[in-house]
Amino acid sequence: MNALKHLEILVQGYPQLKATKRKIEQAFYSIAKSYTNGGKLLLCGNGGSACDCEHIAGELMKGFLLKRPLTEPEKQTLNGFGAEGNLLANNLQRALPVLVLSGLPGLSSAFGNDVDPKLVFAQQAYAYASSRDVLLAISTSGNAENVYLAAYAAKSRGASVIGLTGRSGGKLKEICDIIVDVPQAETYLVQELHLAVYHSLCIMLEEHFFGRDEKY
Repeated sequence: MNALKHLEILVQGYPQLKATKRKIEQAFYSIAKSYTNGGKLLLCGNGGSACDCEHIAGELMKGFLLKRPLTEPEKQTLNGFGAEGNLLANNLQRALPVLVLSGLPGLSSAFGNDVDPKLVFAQQAYAYASSRDVLLAISTSGNAENVYLAAYAAKSRGASVIGLTGRSGGKLKEICDIIVDVPQAETYLVQELHLAVYHSLCIMLEEHFFGRDEKY
């Protein structure tokens, strides 16, 4: 299935997302370009949005709808390490690399205590981001200070920034290269649409990079 067909499936199931269809498509192309060029996806958000970041990592770092076995050359390299290598070769999966900035509690608590808690995501974005990368900044309001400060830090390193927000877009709207502003304002309703959007993005990315190996 062509990856973009999943956008049609998305808007059929969630007609209210039709107005954001083009923005979701742009987000897909931006992330796909990053991965094609050897980049990675950075993610940040608070509370439920932090959980969404972990959810996205779970879909991209392992098989989601596809199994993603290693290629034969990759397996052969691992098979050279004996029984342990065979175990790895037969069970590891190809991944799309993701870094979730709400992880590393030791670093986050140290930087928050020693410097400034609202800059914890920004510190990591500045350290990790490169011109090949994308930061997906998730905030239902678009106004989470630690999130939009991370967006500035990532952009200063040359990374592209995608915002996933509610209707207003908030401050993220002024910073991001692409803003996917779903048409809701109440937090839980925004989050429900965010789930549908990022599931579709993950499916599209998986289909784009691994769909030639296995069909639905």
